[in-house]
Amino acid sequence: MNAIPTVMRAIDPEEPGGPEVLRVVERPVPAPGEGEVLIRVAAAGINRPEVLQRMGAYPPPPGAPSIPGLEVAGTIVATGAGVERDLIGQPVCALIAGGGYAEYAVAPYGQCLPVPEALTMIEAAAMPETLFTVWTNLFERGFAAEGDTVLVHGGTSGIGTMAIALCNVFGVEVIVTAGSDEKCAAAKVVGADHAINYKTHDFVEEVKTITGGKGVAVVLDMVGGDYVPRNLQCLGDDGRHVSIAVQGGGQATIPIFEIMRRRLTLTGSTLRPRSVAFKTAVADELARTVWPHVEAGQLKPVIDTVFAFDRAPDAHRLMESGNHVGKIVLEIA
Repeated sequence: MNAIPTVMRAIDPEEPGGPEVLRVVERPVPAPGEGEVLIRVAAAGINRPEVLQRMGAYPPPPGAPSIPGLEVAGTIVATGAGVERDLIGQPVCALIAGGGYAEYAVAPYGQCLPVPEALTMIEAAAMPETLFTVWTNLFERGFAAEGDTVLVHGGTSGIGTMAIALCNVFGVEVIVTAGSDEKCAAAKVVGADHAINYKTHDFVEEVKTITGGKGVAVVLDMVGGDYVPRNLQCLGDDGRHVSIAVQGGGQATIPIFEIMRRRLTLTGSTLRPRSVAFKTAVADELARTVWPHVEAGQLKPVIDTVFAFDRAPDAHRLMESGNHVGKIVLEIA
């Protein structure tokens, strides 16, 4: 086993700003606390909350490192109190509260999942954030089940492509929206049953046509704002509307009597501030229900571009452009 160094390369912006603040600097290697493991990071996924954090719009939760990065894959090289030492050497991917853009990162062991032979480290690094988010929202809060039809906005995003993949595995028909004919075609290539160009078509009318007027069981929404009342028109009776972001605005006007008459449910959640206990429970459920499909090679993330560690600014520029299909990953090691 190689000795663990005391310093590491990391990206830890001293001030908010544009992508250019993502410079590689030296930082102390963190030590795992109780229930935690130290991971030598092979790759880290890029996520929109990290772009917002870089801009100063989404500070890390209390106790989280200032180094951005919410998901990593790599090898366990040290364990904290209460974690078996024989886990050292195990390849894992992990959901973390921050610290991923670095050569070493600490993760609660409960938020780690083993990397099976069917996944590369790059693929594994692209899984946790979107997998935890889609599973807890579309399947747990939204109760999507085999035979349902669902509507997912942002069909070519990391979240959108993971939603498509999970729906394909669990027998859920998936309609997505995207902002161009090219993106709609890309969404169908990765498994969407239907894709609507929201710039040229009214998605409410299209959903009605696709579902024969019945509507969908669940809408997974990251837009908010004036999409919410339109989304409610897409829902069938007893449908569920799940909000996971408010990229189009944090306020909406909704028809309350319509919600009552058609027994609709409005819910939503944010993942990052949730407790380790909650995320551990989600990881346990994913290990039981989803991970066998990953091990069998039936569920993989869609990867758009892999960037070298020192090209993190370019990775963020691509994320902000919206021109990607699937995940953007930083290769650390």
